[in-house]
Amino acid sequence: MTTTAAPESDPVTASTGRPVIEIDHVSKDFGDFTAVREANFTIAEGEFFSMLGPSGCGKTTTLRMIAGFETPTSGAIRLEGKDVSKVPPNKRDVNTVFQQYALFPHMSVWDNVAYGPRAKKLPKAEVAKRVDELLDVVRLSTFAKRRPSQLSGGQQQRVALARALVNYPKALLLDEPLGALDLKLRQGMQLELKRIQREVGITFIFVTHDQEEALTMSDRIAVMNAGDVEQIGTPREIYDRPASVFVAGFIGQANLWPATVVEAGPTGATVEVAGRRLAMENPHALAAGAEGTFMVRPERMYVESEGAHPDRWSVPATVTDLVFQGPVVRYEMLLDDGSTAVAHVPARRDSLPLPGDRVEASWSDDACVLLPGSPSSAPIPDPDAVNAVDGSEPLSP
Repeated sequence: MTTTAAPESDPVTASTGRPVIEIDHVSKDFGDFTAVREANFTIAEGEFFSMLGPSGCGKTTTLRMIAGFETPTSGAIRLEGKDVSKVPPNKRDVNTVFQQYALFPHMSVWDNVAYGPRAKKLPKAEVAKRVDELLDVVRLSTFAKRRPSQLSGGQQQRVALARALVNYPKALLLDEPLGALDLKLRQGMQLELKRIQREVGITFIFVTHDQEEALTMSDRIAVMNAGDVEQIGTPREIYDRPASVFVAGFIGQANLWPATVVEAGPTGATVEVAGRRLAMENPHALAAGAEGTFMVRPERMYVESEGAHPDRWSVPATVTDLVFQGPVVRYEMLLDDGSTAVAHVPARRDSLPLPGDRVEASWSDDACVLLPGSPSSAPIPDPDAVNAVDGSEPLSP
């Protein structure tokens, strides 16, 4: 099922500004396999928009359809209101930066960036003006005479960005461009990319499987799963109020416990979870008797002696393990009903419970979300994933 943050009649989905790219009920089939199913959203002018999801979810196929390297099986892709679904890539006013930067090794940095405007036969003065401006934006003016082989990986990436931006396209498409960089350089380039995007004001469409990249840089994120767009929203909306169990489990870490709706009203519900009955919001209008999933983030939980805070919701638990992670201590606990729980507690506390201790795992009533579906719908953790978001605060621009 496809879930988005806006009704069917409004594919803009909370974007601001004039629409630049419209994905209008687009599907893409490869034989019997559906790579993208009924994608329907709009990307605004000047927006940093990310498509996030695991391998094979359809994000790169969607980007390739926007770029013109793939043709939709159904639906339409519009660029500034014009249907470009069957327009070849070289006739679309968009540029793409891939993981492999494909710089011309025999050319200087300056000449690499100048290649596009020279191919368009712009006047020499205009070419020089554009190239100098873009090299200044990407902070490579002093490297203008160097060859690509004389640059670091991050510097080469910035050359590729300048070369893609120098013709001022309507949108810049980025297909996991940070994947070839080491962790420290990748984290630094996240901030650089966002800075560059703000300075040039061009729409960026960024494809990644890395949650940290998407949360750090994006104005909005489309989370994709098995060809469907599960949710579109700001980083904070997606992190704090996921629309599905998959999104809750894919973005960062989450405690996901089975829940049963005991009573349901117009706006709220009484839910049985971990042996307790709790009254809470019911945003998906689950009916009485429905099975759902109760979510609370580890950093929103407290681990304290029983009865320490009667004003908070809590469940009794036994500490099974704790791991020091610098600013936080990661607690693993076993609830009385057999469920497991994880909490991130500030490491500065003087006294901390130890494995075997009986505690209460508690949280504020605004820290939890009731979701449709079973906890088994959560994605299986990928040991090859680059990063996981599990800090004390969700990242957001």
